Amino acid sequence: MNDKDKSEFISPTARYHGEWSPEALVFNANLQEFAQKIGIICGLQTNGKITPEEAYHQVKSLWKSLKHSKKELHIEDE
Repeated sequence: MNDKDKSEFISPTARYHGEWSPEALVFNANLQEFAQKIGIICGLQTNGKITPEEAYHQVKSLWKSLKHSKKELHIEDE
């Protein structure tokens, strides 16, 4: 398995199917990265590698970052 295959296995990405704009594409990439990181945090907490409090603070930080990204990209609520 080459490095590209490993990377795709560890961090798969889905195609974007929404209305296309550069901002929407960037936000979609940010949203997919957010979801992958949340999954990792959940796994670490479930397996006792981090405390629930650590998991909460990491998720909260990721959420703030995603909200900031949405604001900076001028993505509107629908």
